[in-house]
Amino acid sequence: MITIIDYGVGNLGSVVNMFKYLGHKTEVTSDKDIISDSKKLLLPGVGAFDHAMNILNGMGISDILRNKANDGTPILGICLGMQLLTNGSEEGSIPGLGLIDSYTHSFKKTDNDLKIPHMGWNTAMIENANQLTVNFQDEPRFYFVHSYYVKVKDEKNSTLKTTYGVTFDSAISKGNVYGAQFHPEKSHKFGMQLFENFASI
Repeated sequence: MITIIDYGVGNLGSVVNMFKYLGHKTEVTSDKDIISDSKKLLLPGVGAFDHAMNILNGMGISDILRNKANDGTPILGICLGMQLLTNGSEEGSIPGLGLIDSYTHSFKKTDNDLKIPHMGWNTAMIENANQLTVNFQDEPRFYFVHSYYVKVKDEKNSTLKTTYGVTFDSAISKGNVYGAQFHPEKSHKFGMQLFENFASI
């Protein structure tokens, strides 16, 4: 069972539907007791960093996530959910969960006259293979929609890298904690493989 954390930030239907298509059971909840007892957690998210962290902090979910990370529970953050795993963001001033030593930066329009947000399909290169990248092709393609990107402090925590003006970490990991900047639920067979890999951890 994969517990999907519902904290009012994002449409979870397509995530649930993809796991259902793959044959994996999910539960969507904001109940702290259920989250605390879960065996596998998915943290979604769209929108602003500080707003999301304020909600997680206010609901008491931030501390639960830190405890679950420490006890070895597999955790996957997607899109904004991955950025929340970092130490913080240029978008705001509230500290992130700090589960992976990294920081969230903003794309600058001066970076090769980039269109912001980074939207559409882009390739990802495997930097450090792990359980999340099992059966990936050499250059899997994923669907992105984001104005901020993550850079890890230690390259061993970089799982996938993508280039859009700058080269950033499009997937990160530390032990049992994983993050994906792109939208797996919109990334067809590539996203399906990533969700399948997470479900199999």
